[in-house]
Amino acid sequence: MADLVENVLREAAEKESKYKTTEVNKDIDLVIDVGNLMTSDTNPFNAKSSRSNREKYLKDLARDNTQLLLNSIWKLPTQNVDNIVVAQLPDPSTPIPREKPVPKEKALTKWEKYAKLKGIQNKKKSRLVWDEPSQSYKPRWGYNRSGDDTKEWLVEVPGSADPNEDQFAKRKDAKKERIAKNELQRLRNIARTNKSKVPGVGLTPTDAPSKEYLGKALSVAKTSTASIGKFTENLPKEKHAKFQGKKRKFQSNIGNMKDEMSHQLNILNTLGQDVPIVDKNRAANLHIKEMEESRAKQKREDPDGARKKKLTGKRSKHGRLATMKRNLKKGRGGGRGGKSGGRR
Repeated sequence: MADLVENVLREAAEKESKYKTTEVNKDIDLVIDVGNLMTSDTNPFNAKSSRSNREKYLKDLARDNTQLLLNSIWKLPTQNVDNIVVAQLPDPSTPIPREKPVPKEKALTKWEKYAKLKGIQNKKKSRLVWDEPSQSYKPRWGYNRSGDDTKEWLVEVPGSADPNEDQFAKRKDAKKERIAKNELQRLRNIARTNKSKVPGVGLTPTDAPSKEYLGKALSVAKTSTASIGKFTENLPKEKHAKFQGKKRKFQSNIGNMKDEMSHQLNILNTLGQDVPIVDKNRAANLHIKEMEESRAKQKREDPDGARKKKLTGKRSKHGRLATMKRNLKKGRGGGRGGKSGGRR
């Protein structure tokens, strides 16, 4: 019996030496942030132990601090999820700096500003709606949407419309205009966010033209002639048009002499260099490409032309050979100088 007790005590001592206890004592309590799973150890560093065996000292220190963190986690309320014990972590108490700056707030669109000013709130709508013709649920918008008037096989012609007008094409054109208008509005929102200007798209059709719109339309109509409006007569009491565009600006004939001198010196330095201004290889390649395109075009337009030329050349050659043979049989010379028996 004594031997059995001795063996049990020896095994227990071996297990204690192999597995350390979960109780860790520190001179100064650690600052434990369970929400971030982080501990801060403010105890003084033992320089003597680190010199003797630094790796073992650091491992023991990390093990003890991790054990204290785990002890704090097990004190939290837990729940069983799929046969797994899960601890409910509290909110973090230590502010951690961000890797990147906080993103800026997205600028409001024109409609969002108007809705905010008027107090309009978006009402959540279901994505699918009931479609009576197909007797099924279809998306409210997008592909294969419900109530798509561009796919109807019969369209009623309004009483005020032209009876010869294609109502199907009119609906498709209206849909294209709506898509283009939405895309233009999207680009304008992006330009407004980036504080840049959107290039003009000319005169878009409108139901209620304003005074500015009519003035711009008049200016565009006057400059749409062959002379760009140079010989277009003005209307009575017509004011000067505001929409004339930008004029080219030229340098003055009498200017700064230093700028003029530097400009001329740059031109002389460019002329004195060995590097040609025009790339000869590129110019030659473009010329060869144009020649090949012209030949290919000629072959496409007249495919039998090249074949006729080859056949004509062969016939003329055979014709010359036949003439020379006839001249030899008659006693004439084969050359251009007449008979062969002219000389003795």
